[in-house]
Amino acid sequence: MADHPLITTQLQTLASRLPPALFAEIADGLHETYQVQLTQQPDPHLAAQAAVAEFGDAEIISRALCCRAPWRRHAAALLVTGPLVGAIWATTVITQQAWLWPLSGTLRLLFGVTLVLVVSLLARAMLERNRYRQGQRRVILGAAILIALDLLAGAAVLGYATITGWIVPAALAASALRVIGAVFIGAEYLVHEPTPPAS
Repeated sequence: MADHPLITTQLQTLASRLPPALFAEIADGLHETYQVQLTQQPDPHLAAQAAVAEFGDAEIISRALCCRAPWRRHAAALLVTGPLVGAIWATTVITQQAWLWPLSGTLRLLFGVTLVLVVSLLARAMLERNRYRQGQRRVILGAAILIALDLLAGAAVLGYATITGWIVPAALAASALRVIGAVFIGAEYLVHEPTPPAS
């Protein structure tokens, strides 16, 4: 039996917001709820309304999933650790007089603009309320860009810094730890599709 238009509309909204595997599980649940309601209420329209009321509409489901999404925690972790890593690197830049390194002004500007972009992506993910897929993509992109920035900064330090004392090794270690964390974040989404959180 074909779905009622109300059910179809709910599924179309969810499909535009959720990753395929997560959407498939949610869709199965809504289908099943609708079929159960049809056995209790022969009117398809009333059954569809009852199914949506029982299962939750697309807005409620989207918000609940976004609120409990793992990518929200990952975005928060990257944002919270950012100032600490940044402070270590700022100290490195000052002590090593990095403004004297033979790096082009364009490269320096691009680095700064890209860093602002990463913060914006992660902050927007944290603020995402109903578009699960978009929030997840922002975190994955933000993590990938952070990896590139940390590797670039590490290469610059190894190429031009005088590695004495503790600050340069500390900066390299901080970036290495963030790269490892960002890689794990990206790998989690590439290898494991999300599943609905337990209620």
